[in-house]
Amino acid sequence: MPRKIIDLSVPLENDVPADLGPGPAIEYVNHDQSLPGILPLFPGLKKEDLPDGKGWAVETVKLSTHNGTHLDAPWHYHPTMNDGERSLTIDEVPLDWCFQPAVKLDFRHFADGYVATAEDVEAELKRIGHELKPLDIVVVNTSAGAKYGRQDYVPSGCGMGAEATLYLTSRGVRVTGTDGWSWDAPFVYTAKRYAESHDASLIWEGHKSGRKIGYCHIEKLHNLESLPSHGFMIACFPVKIARASAGWTRAVAIIDNGRP
Repeated sequence: MPRKIIDLSVPLENDVPADLGPGPAIEYVNHDQSLPGILPLFPGLKKEDLPDGKGWAVETVKLSTHNGTHLDAPWHYHPTMNDGERSLTIDEVPLDWCFQPAVKLDFRHFADGYVATAEDVEAELKRIGHELKPLDIVVVNTSAGAKYGRQDYVPSGCGMGAEATLYLTSRGVRVTGTDGWSWDAPFVYTAKRYAESHDASLIWEGHKSGRKIGYCHIEKLHNLESLPSHGFMIACFPVKIARASAGWTRAVAIIDNGRP
């Protein structure tokens, strides 16, 4: 097949340790359990009148916009972006940002809690032979990706610091992504650095760089190990939630093998 689509998203499911706070709560109703609610809708209808005596399946989901694979809007990071403009909410993010050529930075060798720098980004781009173009989507493969679903997932992986983030956004990148729980280093490591220095600028520094240049990032990506360094597209259109700080996305990579 000339085109290959690779799923980069994790499923929403109960009881998976993938969040610092509460995860999704999904209530499942099967084809038999739904019948008591269906039959009264059609007076005189009996179970045996339906094909195989079955109703329909339906789920009720309670979750945060930051559960599962999701796209963070600039509004999540700060009320303003671009040095004073009101930050975009997820329903305002340009869709053109969300379907673009992509590049993968392989940072799996960095220790948990390491904060990647602009120099790290530049060195990796040189290693893979890629020059950034405006609107490239840049995803970061960390050591956390292989730990999804494990108890040690949330505190795993390196983070992207303000310097590294601004290196990307100053070159026109508007969507980035990580297979870690957060674009920044895990909180447990940032808390240690803050306890030593009391420097509040260390807290959420990658996110907060959106105050200077507005951008979005995808968190809890999956399967980045299967991607080449570049030569593919990513689609990550978010669910349209009015005035929200994030939206869930079925992020996918598209590799067109028919390209020259």
